[in-house]
Amino acid sequence: SHPSTVLIPKARGGRAQRAAYLLLALCAAALYLTGEPLVPIARGLTSHFAALQIWELLKGTCYLAEEIFHLQSRHHGSFWRVLNACLPLRWHVPMLLVCGSAYVALLNEDRQALGLHLVLASLCQLLVLALGLHKPSAVEMSEMSERSKQNVAHGLAWSYYVGYLKIVLPRVKKSMEEFSRANPNVLACRETWKLHILVPLSCDFYDDLEKADSNIQYLMDLAETTMTRAGTKKRVYKHSLYTIRDKDNKLWHCAVEYATPLQSLYAMSQDECAAFSREERLDQAKLFYRTLEEILRGSKECAGTYRLIAYEEPGEAETHFLSREILWHLRQQQEEYALSEGNQPHTPSTTLHSTELDLQISESDLPQPLRSDC
Repeated sequence: SHPSTVLIPKARGGRAQRAAYLLLALCAAALYLTGEPLVPIARGLTSHFAALQIWELLKGTCYLAEEIFHLQSRHHGSFWRVLNACLPLRWHVPMLLVCGSAYVALLNEDRQALGLHLVLASLCQLLVLALGLHKPSAVEMSEMSERSKQNVAHGLAWSYYVGYLKIVLPRVKKSMEEFSRANPNVLACRETWKLHILVPLSCDFYDDLEKADSNIQYLMDLAETTMTRAGTKKRVYKHSLYTIRDKDNKLWHCAVEYATPLQSLYAMSQDECAAFSREERLDQAKLFYRTLEEILRGSKECAGTYRLIAYEEPGEAETHFLSREILWHLRQQQEEYALSEGNQPHTPSTTLHSTELDLQISESDLPQPLRSDC
């Protein structure tokens, strides 16, 4: 596989949850091995559960103090919606009642200890909230935003697909066929009759491919697609064919272009108002590639019409790095095409031709032997 495939992170699995189950089993085993009586252990567990539920309710109350001022603009004037958004009452209140009741039932000492314990727990939790010590880690935030599909990259990938690729990709094969009929010796391998989409993870690229690499030269444009779109009459969509020269001076041809939404990511990282760092831009570029790949893989009308080329530019400037990346993918497609052709089973033909079978048909109505010597 190409080294660039290692750069793109896969979706996170459930390893964190499985690790939690493992640690839970280890803690339960350690607790069992201590030989402590069951009642104090149950009392301690229920008190901790009650403290956790109090923490959630206190945190929700603090958020409610802010959200109540956005009742109309954010919650359509519904106080019940604000309450549900800040305080998950269906879960935390029943849990608090169950844990509190169990703790009281198990308590066999001074009842004032319960009140003191809950007050101290609330004090500690409010102190943590006031000082801003309880914040999700970068991994937690990343996982939450990826699962909820609310990243900048998700929006850009879907916009790119719905507003552009879904329109142009189904027409790419037809444009390539028309070009190939007029120029039969240029596009030799049908497997490369695709739109090659460049995804530089730096998000910084030239608008002119010839300036990016002197081994890439513009050849001509494919047939235009014209349609009325979003109020614009006769909007034109077209792709450019390029000639790419390898180290042996052999000429390759393909339709290639950059994924334009990456320019938006780059512009955001340059604008202070966006508060978008270089590291965040890199993460979003990788997520953009992965999301776009998943979208296109599930699109039947776009199947076999594209090739995504993700790459990270080397630290030291290389004059022909981009052409080498594209050539690697072109060669890979040719190899895949050759393998698929070689793996096709050669089934014997069921059609019988006149040259393969010489039947002697008798002129008589009565059945006659087929042998000529009879």
